[in-house]
Amino acid sequence: MSIEDQEAQEDELLALTSIYSEDEFKRTDAAPGGEVQFSLELPLDFVISIKYNSATNSSADNFEDTVSFLPPIVLNFELPPGYPSTTPPNFTLSCKWLSPSQLTLLCQHLDDLWEENRGCVVLFPWIQFLKEDTLDYLNIKSPYEIDLCSEGLQSWIQSEKTCADGVLLDKRAIQDVQSVPALVKYISDFNEVQQKKAFDSKPFLCNICFMEKLGSECTHFKDCQHVYCNSCLKDYFEIQIKDGQVHALNCPEPKCTSVATPAQVKDLVGEQLFSRYDGLLLQSSLDLMADVIYCPRLSCQTPVLQEPDGKMGICSVCQYAFCVHCKKAFHGLSPCIVPAECVELSDEDPDAEELELKKLEKRANKMKNLEWLKNNSKPCPGCKVPIEKESGCNKMTCSKCYQYFCWLCLNILPRENPYDHFEDSDCNQYVFCMVSEKWIDGCCFFIYSFNILSQLFLLYSVILCYTVHMLPENEKRTTGKPNMIEVRLTNYKLLVMLGQ
Repeated sequence: MSIEDQEAQEDELLALTSIYSEDEFKRTDAAPGGEVQFSLELPLDFVISIKYNSATNSSADNFEDTVSFLPPIVLNFELPPGYPSTTPPNFTLSCKWLSPSQLTLLCQHLDDLWEENRGCVVLFPWIQFLKEDTLDYLNIKSPYEIDLCSEGLQSWIQSEKTCADGVLLDKRAIQDVQSVPALVKYISDFNEVQQKKAFDSKPFLCNICFMEKLGSECTHFKDCQHVYCNSCLKDYFEIQIKDGQVHALNCPEPKCTSVATPAQVKDLVGEQLFSRYDGLLLQSSLDLMADVIYCPRLSCQTPVLQEPDGKMGICSVCQYAFCVHCKKAFHGLSPCIVPAECVELSDEDPDAEELELKKLEKRANKMKNLEWLKNNSKPCPGCKVPIEKESGCNKMTCSKCYQYFCWLCLNILPRENPYDHFEDSDCNQYVFCMVSEKWIDGCCFFIYSFNILSQLFLLYSVILCYTVHMLPENEKRTTGKPNMIEVRLTNYKLLVMLGQ
């Protein structure tokens, strides 16, 4: 090797080391050479699909997805003694998503670039071409489709000598994929990792603390694309979990229904609170299952799956067999002991145990509670928790599962437009209800809540008659001035003031 070639090779390798990062360029120590790998910059919403031409032709053999990054093109090269004066670099070009025929076209163009720059270093022009012009040169546009044969890629490369358009395949062109599932997994994993790197390096404005932070310090809700800093979300999630509101770990953006994933919750709140979150989430899910009951033993309380029409439950932890109705030890065909039988037993036996009497009292109180709930509440259609209505309109929100529902028909209401139900159903006849009534300094205040704005004038007439009728008799007689009525309309509420 001449001294000029040796110096040119060393200078070129040093230049590549300074231009590209360690992830993009790696220099080999054994011989002059190295490896360059780089990802192409794809257009927005770039769709890639893989159709596996197998005999089954099932949907499981096909893959389609929108990606932001594709696996890199890898250029391995070795500089011979005669480079750059007389001999071009020895190289191989490999890629997981380009076909051998496409890689062959790229290899031919690299040879053409060498011929145009014979006697000069060409590694940098090669890399620039592959990095910036590959998509245009191969006419790759979205959607981009990769067709694979059924025998596998390696056997295809070895058996085929020419591609479809008659171009002889280059041995330096390598598509290093063994199977379609491996290719699909690699593309998905690579795209996800690169998206995370890109997100971590960008600044984002948190709409809670209004501070700009890098993506590495933020959490991204994938469904809605909203971003908040980890510090604010950590405080928000910790409060919700401590209060038992595990179904409220959603995006803080108003009216947004995106929910944080368990992995995001775990990264933010730590192991201890995540264990509580996981337990409460499981508990709430079990509570919604009609065929799940709990072991009656206070020291156990393990969920037990109830057999259809079965009367016995067996705890999988403590092996306790119990009646699913009375929660006592399983008594076979014998009927459950009802409160009346317990009372009769206590009357006949003056020396009845005090413990049995306490059980009787507890059971009676439970029956009273159930009767009160039956008369004064309605079950949430989502989680079946009893809900009491104190005042307000008939659009209800469950305090446990946060489900919207109609108080009249118990239908579940949509989250985005829950009040549309009262315009399109039989419940629209119940327009409003009185929320409160107050007397302050001789003035009577009535606050009404209503659902349908189109019936405002009817509502005004009803309230006017009602307020005049409700005015105390002594004020009707003693006042010498006409009664004044002031109407204020704010956010689905009407405030009527009646006074002197």
